[in-house]
Amino acid sequence: MTSQTYAYASALPTGSTVAVIGAGAMGRGIAQVAAAAGHQVLLYDANPKVAAEALTFIRADLDKLVSRDKIASKEAESRLSRLSSVDSLQALAAAVLVIEAIVENLHIKTDVLKQVESVIEESAILATNTSSLSVTEIGGTLSRPQQFAGMHFFNPATILPLVEVVKGAATDDAVVRCLVATASAWGKTPVVCGSTPGFIVNRVARPFYGEAMRLLAEGVSDVATIDALMRESGGFRMGPFELTDLIGQDVNFSVTESVYRGFFGDPRYQPSTLQQELVMAGYLGRKSGRGFYTYENGSAKVSVTSALAGPKPEVITINGSLGAAEKIAVLAENSGIKVLRSEGSGGIQLGKIKLCLTDGRLATERSIAEGDLALFDLALDFEQAERIGLAFADGVADDLRSSAIGFFQALGKQVSVVDDAVGMVVMRTVAMLINEAVDAEHLSVASAEDIEIAMTRGVNYPIGLLKWCRQIGAGPVLKVIENLSTISPDGRYRASPLLRRRAVSEAMQEA
Repeated sequence: MTSQTYAYASALPTGSTVAVIGAGAMGRGIAQVAAAAGHQVLLYDANPKVAAEALTFIRADLDKLVSRDKIASKEAESRLSRLSSVDSLQALAAAVLVIEAIVENLHIKTDVLKQVESVIEESAILATNTSSLSVTEIGGTLSRPQQFAGMHFFNPATILPLVEVVKGAATDDAVVRCLVATASAWGKTPVVCGSTPGFIVNRVARPFYGEAMRLLAEGVSDVATIDALMRESGGFRMGPFELTDLIGQDVNFSVTESVYRGFFGDPRYQPSTLQQELVMAGYLGRKSGRGFYTYENGSAKVSVTSALAGPKPEVITINGSLGAAEKIAVLAENSGIKVLRSEGSGGIQLGKIKLCLTDGRLATERSIAEGDLALFDLALDFEQAERIGLAFADGVADDLRSSAIGFFQALGKQVSVVDDAVGMVVMRTVAMLINEAVDAEHLSVASAEDIEIAMTRGVNYPIGLLKWCRQIGAGPVLKVIENLSTISPDGRYRASPLLRRRAVSEAMQEA
């Protein structure tokens, strides 16, 4: 350490005392995790009633685990015996690690942490569970910033594996190593990142929400259909609107605002006025009974828009390579459609209409040179995808529209027709997510490996974004971003220098 001798170079010893400040959902979850790992746990909340309720909640949760034969009743009692609530910050003096999990307010956090720092041993570690505030800024208010770091769990902490260990500018490397080892000993998956706005997950994930809300504002499609496309074509576990309803519109909006401020108003992270309206109206999602969806008895009313049945074609011609959509050729053959091959730019000729994977341009724009045109959206896996998004150029006749719809239905897909918009739904969102992940790597926010782990283990993305970039190709992703930027040249859609470099390297290898 710079000024103090730090006692532990690896994981905290089992049996040592860990304190958690804040007994809400996050705090009680962290406390339960630490107790399960064998620590004596002190739980403090400014409201003693909340701390008492947290212990009651934890007991009920452990009883459920016992009833499901997940743990033995003796183990449940042992964990409970290691948990106790205290009524003052002074009572945390014996803790070797104190994790703060209170309201996401910089001044309140720093005030509490300074009080705790004056009570605990000089060798003890302080950590914050903040999801978006600057660890460096908080540490700058403390006497021993080298012994302070971020330890960001994900809700529910007892289930989700990821922990972001955030290194502030003054954080000692030994403290980072200890927290990483401790998180691993607690059965978690730790990743290390610098103290930048949003860290890894809340920075890289912003386009997942932001692009969906822009698409909705632009009238590209409705809430349920955008969600369905992201799930059934993009492979995401939840769509952006149902996920923000689950998180809480107020919570998600607050994080977006924090990241936006942290990046000095960078348009990539601009909050949505649609979401702001929901928050101002009190429509916060599941917890209020209404958000983007309306909930009755805990379930949302959902109506996804799917196209009516179209005719199955007998033959198609594939011109050149379909790139990321190449599996469509196999699906067509397996469905009994005759597939012819010819040279040319990638696309599927279906009678008088051409079908192409979106490259970020409008179908109407492309139709000037290419004739009647339908664009189809990206899928994580075209074989496994249950739904495909289609967008038609203006002026395409109804019979041609029907034939394009019928082709994808013949492959076993539901089809959702969306308005002709730049990048469509899945491609636009995924390209922006990839760009953000690549830029995080470029700016050394975290290692490439930790970025991949964070997005798959923290928010359950179906595949690491850097791997997804390799699967699509950096060149096609760059083309989408560049085409998006021509429609909205405010800097929101600007390519990471590293993405551009990788696209050039790919092109050189293919030459």
